[in-house]
Amino acid sequence: MNEPQAIAGVPLRWVGPLRIGGNVATAEVEVPLATYETPLWPSVGRGAKISMLVERGIVATLVDERMTRSVLVTAGDAQTAYLAALEVDARLDELREVVRACGRFTELIGFRHEVTGNLLFLRFEFSTGDASGHNMATLAADALLTRILETIPGISYGSISGNYCTDKKATAINGILGRGKNVVTEILVPREVVRDVLHTSARAIAELNVRKNLIGTLLAGGIRSANAHYANMLLGFYLATGQDAANIIEGSQGVTVAEDRDGDLYFSCTLPNLIVGTVGNGKGLDFVEENLRRLGCREAREPGENARRLAVVAAATVLCGELSLLAAQTNPGELMRAHVQLERKNATTKLGG
Repeated sequence: MNEPQAIAGVPLRWVGPLRIGGNVATAEVEVPLATYETPLWPSVGRGAKISMLVERGIVATLVDERMTRSVLVTAGDAQTAYLAALEVDARLDELREVVRACGRFTELIGFRHEVTGNLLFLRFEFSTGDASGHNMATLAADALLTRILETIPGISYGSISGNYCTDKKATAINGILGRGKNVVTEILVPREVVRDVLHTSARAIAELNVRKNLIGTLLAGGIRSANAHYANMLLGFYLATGQDAANIIEGSQGVTVAEDRDGDLYFSCTLPNLIVGTVGNGKGLDFVEENLRRLGCREAREPGENARRLAVVAAATVLCGELSLLAAQTNPGELMRAHVQLERKNATTKLGG
């Protein structure tokens, strides 16, 4: 493979610190964001400030984790395809051994199928340690497909990828069944902090969330998604930590919940498809290694723990930016004023003015 001729220089800044708790990590960390949208830094920074003003900070709960790959096989008719699916299900113990032979960190943890006409889609779910797992899942799926075609009659090769995974596409199945890390982040912001730092009220944010994120997205035809801009924070975080940036497509599918609790603000972001890893392709660059080290994701831990830590930090970063933006949008003109002030200032600085 040819070495890259150049490294794209996306501006990067560390933001925070932000406070995180939950079932994966308890920490106060700064986070790196690589972006051309420079107002993102102070916006996420405002959310991070709020997390430091709240005793528990952002509580991040990792609900599930799995990487998926679907394969496609064809049969003469639907009945043959269905019987083949039942046979695959009956042989899962055998197929788990096939996967274990592909690598010591790859494990088959689930299987689902769908028959459409004479087409059989087989969706395999894997645990992949500290890697995001794209290549590991494909390698395992290739081995599984080979074994299935050798031992189950009546079916033939269709494709190593059947788009039922689903990779880098906005689909319902990922939100329902999960692909990557499923993380729920929550924060309870006292009314005084909402008023003094966000310059708004819990009621205003809760109402806007329903009208904009829920109703607006419904009218637009969004797929299992109701949020303002998860993709902004995810892209900045992914570029800074060596992730496959195209995975923000499914990663940014998620739901924001906001409630007025007697003036205090309950705010939550659920991200069911966070695809991140701390080893593998993209992690060998010096700046990525340094960023992962500063995030505490280069420690000697059990397999998978560094990637889980990275996932909850990413999810907490998303909450910070989402909270700050929704607060700004409750106030007429605030969002545009911030963009004009910050982006023109940066442009003037670059021109030497």
